[in-house]
Amino acid sequence: MTVYDALAALAAGNPEQARQELTAPAPEHPLFREALTKYLDGDASKSVYDQPAAFEAFIDGGGNIPLYEAVSAALANQYRVHGVKSLVDIGCGNGRALVPALAETPVPAVTLVEPSQALLDTAAGRLGDQRVTLAPMTGDAFVAGIGDAHFDLGESTFALHTMSHEDRSAFLSALRPHVGRFVAIEFDVAEESPADRRRTLADTFERGLAEYDTDRDLVAQGFLMPVLTGQLEPGAKRNTYEQPMPAWVEQFSACGYHDVRAEVLIDYWAAPSFVLTARGARQGVTE
Repeated sequence: MTVYDALAALAAGNPEQARQELTAPAPEHPLFREALTKYLDGDASKSVYDQPAAFEAFIDGGGNIPLYEAVSAALANQYRVHGVKSLVDIGCGNGRALVPALAETPVPAVTLVEPSQALLDTAAGRLGDQRVTLAPMTGDAFVAGIGDAHFDLGESTFALHTMSHEDRSAFLSALRPHVGRFVAIEFDVAEESPADRRRTLADTFERGLAEYDTDRDLVAQGFLMPVLTGQLEPGAKRNTYEQPMPAWVEQFSACGYHDVRAEVLIDYWAAPSFVLTARGARQGVTE
């Protein structure tokens, strides 16, 4: 019995069998086994954003430290190179990527879109006296009421993958006329067979959990395990809809964006991260 068998049982809709598989003695994936067992024994129906403290602990520790340093630098470079005067950040979270970027290269007018009020309040507080418009809502709700607003730059860091592929395309198409450019930073998640994907999940989540110490349990139960099980359990609330980097380029192009380009930014325990840039509306920021 292996942790791979437990994940296969979850994917087959049999959590009880998954628990049995996890209780069998085995030396592999000790951190992952412990975290998944505890999660399955508890209330496994919560959203990853029901515990903002878990998300904040996750992005403020482990491999996320060098990751977000690279992300903030990439955003600041976009502001500087394209002379950005107004931007909208979709799914800003607690401002972990945005705030350092604005500190390096200020932007006069910033709109923050974030459905978690707790995370949005934290981001706004970190920006201090920065001129900020707050939109406590999902990206879909934001574009539904966008009116004739226009931004030099639209950006999203590790948030677009929370939308289903269909919803993401609808959102990107609706937003495109309102942004001069768009920059997205996401993960290059390879297409794999179900069995190979389960192996990848177990192996990478073990590495990810090992990067945390005193807050490992909070990160595991409040964020990583909900993300994991949402990808496997039939009928579970899915939290991520990732795809390979070329598929992101194709999706942006299909939504009407021009000059869509993507390149690897930095490696990461789950998958390599990449930065995608694209032109939206013809007017606005200098090309």
